[in-house]
Amino acid sequence: MLKRKLTTLLEQAAAEARREGMIPQIELPDITVEHPQNAAHGDYASSLPLKLAANARLNPLEIAERITRFIPPTPEVEKVVVARPGFINFTLTSHWLAQQVDSILEAGEMFGNVGLGGGLKVQLEFVSVNPTGPLHVGHGRGAILGDTLSNVLRAAGYSVQKEYYVNDAGTQMEAFYRSLYARYLQAFGLSAEIPPDGYHGEYVTQISREIVAEKGDIFCRLPEPRAVAEIGQIGLSKVLDSIRSDLALLGVHFDVWFSERSLYEGGQYQKAMSLLRDRGYVTEREGAVWFSSSEMGDDRDNVLVRASGAPTYFASDVAYHYNKFEERRFDKVIDIWGADHQGHVPRMKAVLRALGLDPSRLEVIITQMVTLKRGDSEVKVSKRSGEMVTLRELVEEVGADACRFVFLSRSADSQMDFDLELAKKQSADNPVYYVQYAHARIASILRLARQRGIDFGHGDVALLTSGPELALIRKMLELPELVEVVAERLEPHQLPYFAQDLATTFHSFYKQCRVISNDTALTAARLKLVEAARIVFSRVLHLMGMTAPERM
Repeated sequence: MLKRKLTTLLEQAAAEARREGMIPQIELPDITVEHPQNAAHGDYASSLPLKLAANARLNPLEIAERITRFIPPTPEVEKVVVARPGFINFTLTSHWLAQQVDSILEAGEMFGNVGLGGGLKVQLEFVSVNPTGPLHVGHGRGAILGDTLSNVLRAAGYSVQKEYYVNDAGTQMEAFYRSLYARYLQAFGLSAEIPPDGYHGEYVTQISREIVAEKGDIFCRLPEPRAVAEIGQIGLSKVLDSIRSDLALLGVHFDVWFSERSLYEGGQYQKAMSLLRDRGYVTEREGAVWFSSSEMGDDRDNVLVRASGAPTYFASDVAYHYNKFEERRFDKVIDIWGADHQGHVPRMKAVLRALGLDPSRLEVIITQMVTLKRGDSEVKVSKRSGEMVTLRELVEEVGADACRFVFLSRSADSQMDFDLELAKKQSADNPVYYVQYAHARIASILRLARQRGIDFGHGDVALLTSGPELALIRKMLELPELVEVVAERLEPHQLPYFAQDLATTFHSFYKQCRVISNDTALTAARLKLVEAARIVFSRVLHLMGMTAPERM
């Protein structure tokens, strides 16, 4: 990757300048190379001289001049320029840029992949909502974030496993099972009440009706504990099937569905608790068992086992993460949680330290709320049920591609408005349409070339010298850098921004440069460029989990 090569050239030049006494014998800071906001300043720029100025006690412009003397000529760089107040700017050669079209064509669908991960094992756990009802819109945001991150991390060279943690143990599931049992009895005209902490949604009634249709009145004749348990397992299976189906509509599929209950059956819970006890991080008071989180930097201790003897959600999470790191040996774990789990992060970091694990191996992404809108009006309930808007209803209304793009368009830590009307609009106002239309336009150009029998395989890319052509190449070459940045920072929202910029750059090229013309040599060269653009559009769309349409 050129960005990395330029960084290395700067490191070597700065080290050489230091050896020659051109700059003082001081420690070099982290050296970064970025794209300047103003294209007139070149293709890449580094602020290294500004970072060195204070410790070197030299004018940053002078430092820049001294370092650039040791930057050797390279075939990629046309010129290296020092600019105020202390930048080193690189401008690429037009010839090298044009050659990159052939490089993109040769890489094909592998273009954009980088070797950052080196095969490290990463687990992405996301959605993981309690299986007590249908997914709502907010769950969709986490689903798309996790699925897209998995695509990018794989492109960056990581070995990735996507996991759904099924919370099939605990008090919420018991309340759900009892709610189903009550509705089941009511279907036969028997007296039964939903428990105080139970579930009242219409979907509970619907599931109970399905159980009646499939099993008849068999559970009316069983002892209540057994009936609740058996109905509960049927209901759990139905909800999980529904969740799988809803996620599939979005193109989200998990490699593993991990049962919380298995942590107790398989002994991981007991192992983790014993380890904490042996290390002196468990205390007992007020009849409950506590993790001494405050000793590990958290603001308070946290309950592991209630006075009733029931493990808390936190206790299950301790066992779960013990399993992830110690038993399944993931090098890195990324959890994507909703906004209501913000306070859970420090205690999980603390417990990892208590277990003797490096807490930096756990990354937690917190997603904020989603507000549905139709223009200026907020949408709070489903037209169909009068209750919450489900994820399935959203996908059925605007489509999976629009859902994915919109959910990705804001950083996870910011609240977002999802405008249903805009997401369905077929115009340049809708960024989803705008980006996919660029790919469809490219497909149309290539179809026309095939219809006319134009073979552009031997086109000479050296003919690509105009501003719009080179601007498009420059933009396409940013994809590998973007994959690396998204993988390092876990910021998939940068993908739709890049896609929109790429679409704008392509549409500008298309308006200014006639692709198929009477000039056969230039036509072949430009068709090569268009095919390269198709590859890059296809890659970024597929990284986002979207389709790359041939027609619109």
